[in-house]
Amino acid sequence: MSDSERSTLQARATPAMGTSSPHESARAHVAGAATYVDDIAEVKGTLHAAPVLSSVAHGRILAIDVANALAMPGVREVILARDIPGDPVLASSAGDEPILARDTVQFIGQVIGIVVADTVMQARRAARKVDVRIEPLPALLSIQDALSAQSYVLPPVFVRRGDAAAALKRAPHSLSATLEVGGQEHFYLEGQIAYALPQEQSQWLIYSSTQHPGEVQHWVAHALGLDNHAVRVECRRMGGGFGGKETQAGHLAVWATLAANKVGRAVKLRLDRDDDFMVTGKRHPFWYQYTAGFDDSGRLCGLKLLMAANCGFSADLSGPVADRAVFHSDNAYFLSDVDITSYRCKTNTQSHT
Repeated sequence: MSDSERSTLQARATPAMGTSSPHESARAHVAGAATYVDDIAEVKGTLHAAPVLSSVAHGRILAIDVANALAMPGVREVILARDIPGDPVLASSAGDEPILARDTVQFIGQVIGIVVADTVMQARRAARKVDVRIEPLPALLSIQDALSAQSYVLPPVFVRRGDAAAALKRAPHSLSATLEVGGQEHFYLEGQIAYALPQEQSQWLIYSSTQHPGEVQHWVAHALGLDNHAVRVECRRMGGGFGGKETQAGHLAVWATLAANKVGRAVKLRLDRDDDFMVTGKRHPFWYQYTAGFDDSGRLCGLKLLMAANCGFSADLSGPVADRAVFHSDNAYFLSDVDITSYRCKTNTQSHT
């Protein structure tokens, strides 16, 4: 018997099911040797960035004064929307989200600018010194506000089968109620972070804690006005994401790269956890209103259901999230007569994801 035949027989004799296999990085995790973005050795001359955040939910930007920030120790530059060499709008599918706030702000925590300094704390302190004058405008802060104003990030979706109204009318019993489900912070243990390194011939290397490296590449190239192949994105591992780094990690990468492009140096942007909570969206809050018809045995005869998602100020992934809520609403049941309405509400809050 040849060695290859013997190996094949041994493999067949060893069942895969019920056999524990170590995680690829288990030893490195236990030993503290697993490298995340903030563990990568910084190149000489690396600078650090911090965001300038809106303190108003909805308003018109009247003026931005960066003089006090630039006078702070270690501060090198403040990047604003005017410093974007490519498209000032993120290359998202809806095209409804500015990279940096320009004329208006649309939620508390929206990023208006990026401060670059020698150290992390110098950048964060200076970001608080940027004076942004904002004229407040009316803000929509709840699903009910958005429904009343017919404020949506995407058009409503209607899914119908049979005749729900007639089924409810002839049902022996009916139940009507509302249900509210709050949002949820993703709370990845490794916060949002990106490290942008200029390369030769207008090329870039981006280290990003992201669930979608391809989108990071596309967004960065779009913001800089470059071809995609000029941007290389690496993500060896993430310290958690849970959907919170599917699109929103791209923001960090774009901001860090814009800063690096302006100063001509490598720039790392690691959000403070409090800023992370303010800047990034959550899992979508939902509000439901329903009427269910059923017989004496509890069997559903008909259902009329309204689902409204708080999407925040832009579409992000709200379309797929709201669609999936519709698809899952029947659970394991066959609903012969059903009327489902899905609203994707636009509010002056973070763009939920």
